[in-house]
Amino acid sequence: MTVRRVFVPFFLVALLVAAWAAHAAAHPTVDVVAANWKFTPAKITIPLGEPTTLRLTSSAGVHGIASEELGIPNTTIMPGKFTEVTFTPKKAGEYLVHCSIMCGAGHDKMILTIEVQ
Repeated sequence: MTVRRVFVPFFLVALLVAAWAAHAAAHPTVDVVAANWKFTPAKITIPLGEPTTLRLTSSAGVHGIASEELGIPNTTIMPGKFTEVTFTPKKAGEYLVHCSIMCGAGHDKMILTIEVQ
């Protein structure tokens, strides 16, 4: 009995692995900066049914976000650090996400609007 070896060129394997990695990581990422009593940008638009990553940081104070409707867990946003949250919206619409950590006099007006299309 003869054993046949299948030769697959290394570059082909590398190309397939790179294509798979690019596809696996190819989802929207949005940078959001929290500051005293505002998010920048104040409104973002993301795709329905696709994973989306929010890269969160704060330029002033400790803040937070959470949205059960969108699947965003309770997340603390610290000054000078980036925190990533990935979620997949299941329903189209406009969602108002309030700062979840009491941050001062303007806390009640600190809202990130997320539109899911």
